[in-house]
Amino acid sequence: MDPITAVAASALRAQIDSLDLLANNTANASTGGYKADREFHSLYVAPEAEDNDPVMTMPMIQQGWTDWSQGLLRPTGNQLDLAISGKGFFSVDGPSGQIYTRNGNFRLGAGGKIVTSDGYTVRGATGASLKIEPSRPIEISSDGTVKQDGNVIGQLEIVDFSSTAGLAKQGNNYFRVSDPTLRPKASSEASVEQGKLEDSNTGTAEGAVSVIKVMRQFEMMQKAISLDNDMNKQAIEEVAKV
Repeated sequence: MDPITAVAASALRAQIDSLDLLANNTANASTGGYKADREFHSLYVAPEAEDNDPVMTMPMIQQGWTDWSQGLLRPTGNQLDLAISGKGFFSVDGPSGQIYTRNGNFRLGAGGKIVTSDGYTVRGATGASLKIEPSRPIEISSDGTVKQDGNVIGQLEIVDFSSTAGLAKQGNNYFRVSDPTLRPKASSEASVEQGKLEDSNTGTAEGAVSVIKVMRQFEMMQKAISLDNDMNKQAIEEVAKV
């Protein structure tokens, strides 16, 4: 393959990866607690390249990363809708172990347990589930303490991590620990706000602008390949005339 075409094709591949990432972000623009995926771009340098020969370097997405910035906290008025202001996660008993989420769209499950919208049990600070009386008002303070009729039912387990690099996405708004050395700890910066939900930290408008930008770059690379092919064709025709 012609070197210029190879470089342009590599750039096209990187833009396709970017479009896949943007499509997923846009699809989750209304998913509570969703954290957007971003990417680092880099250049692949072929082992045989000498003196950083630009012809032997290929654009690529080096790695993806999660944008942990907080989404907008939107009032709902529902007493079991909870949002975390600051750093931290609600701890949940998932189908394959403990997982974490920023989506506090909770409800009552069987036996009065507080569960997620997917039916996963929300953990208390002791690791056990919290059971409440469905017919009575619930008061949840900023530290996650749950009360009914002035009596303390328990406290939600709200945790944080020394590094989010060891967290991996599970589904659209859950996270699991992928680094066995990483341990959850009680969050010192989280403040629970009752009657609110955290929105996704990405939006459809942002996604549309990003898609337009990527598509323009995609078109530029296509034109580069087309021009290179035209030049090669012209060169071959000129040689044939000699």
